[in-house]
Amino acid sequence: MIRDAAVIGLGNMGRGIARNLDRAGRLAAAWDIADAARTNAQLSAEVAFMPPSQFGRMKFVLFVVPGSAQIEEMLPGILARPHEGETLIDLTTSSPAKTKVNAARVGATGRGYVDCGMSGGAMGADSGKMALMVGGADDAVAACKPVFDTIAGTVTHVGPSGAGHTIKLLHNMVCHTNFLVVAEAGRLAERAGIPLETAIKVLNAGNARSYISEQRFPNHVLSGKFDGRSTVSNLAKDLAMADSFASEVGEANAYTALTAQILAQAMERGMAGEDFTRLYAVYEELVRSAQKTQPSS
Repeated sequence: MIRDAAVIGLGNMGRGIARNLDRAGRLAAAWDIADAARTNAQLSAEVAFMPPSQFGRMKFVLFVVPGSAQIEEMLPGILARPHEGETLIDLTTSSPAKTKVNAARVGATGRGYVDCGMSGGAMGADSGKMALMVGGADDAVAACKPVFDTIAGTVTHVGPSGAGHTIKLLHNMVCHTNFLVVAEAGRLAERAGIPLETAIKVLNAGNARSYISEQRFPNHVLSGKFDGRSTVSNLAKDLAMADSFASEVGEANAYTALTAQILAQAMERGMAGEDFTRLYAVYEELVRSAQKTQPSS
């Protein structure tokens, strides 16, 4: 196996992705601006830690950073490097419009650009069983198969550049809104004298069950661990982008808008760096604050 891939971003998701590529003998280089992230990556001695502009010739460069802004900042140095059929794999959650701009910029240098929404969370990244929703040209997506086979269990090519990030915004809209509606049901159950554990058990026995009720609440809320491994700021960012996208498309987005407002209130409360599962404990307060910000009819 030739080490021909590099990973930029070694946080909760990037760390697992890098480790799987390393174990498969594909990872040649990795980078994160945070010293602690590089230290905690625990990669083999065959992996070089260096800034992206110093990467040698690679076949694949994977971005697992917060969003398009970070990619745009790195692109000049990356695109100035010599390459032979390099493909950039954008694993961020980003604005589809910005993704299309980046794809065109990269394509002008003869490289491929693929945007991939990820599902499965940090545990999926650790296990190499993520679900990927992919946008890009057919040939660019096909070229990524060796990488996808290593880091994902399911890969769906949903359309051209930007389509992967579009469906990721919609995926997160459903996922995060569902977390809050289960939280609302749980809080109401508790106020009515029904234990949260009982309420979740009943939801999971009927048609209201979901990944949130079956996995998130038992494993991360009822357990008292509050370790969903994603922060409130990530959810707020995702829903703000989904809300903007919905407004651009011009369709009704009542649930997306309200979820975005609730998460914005959590940010106002200083919860940006907290695990998102801790939203459960303050749900009612966040809703009251969000309702106060809504314009009166």
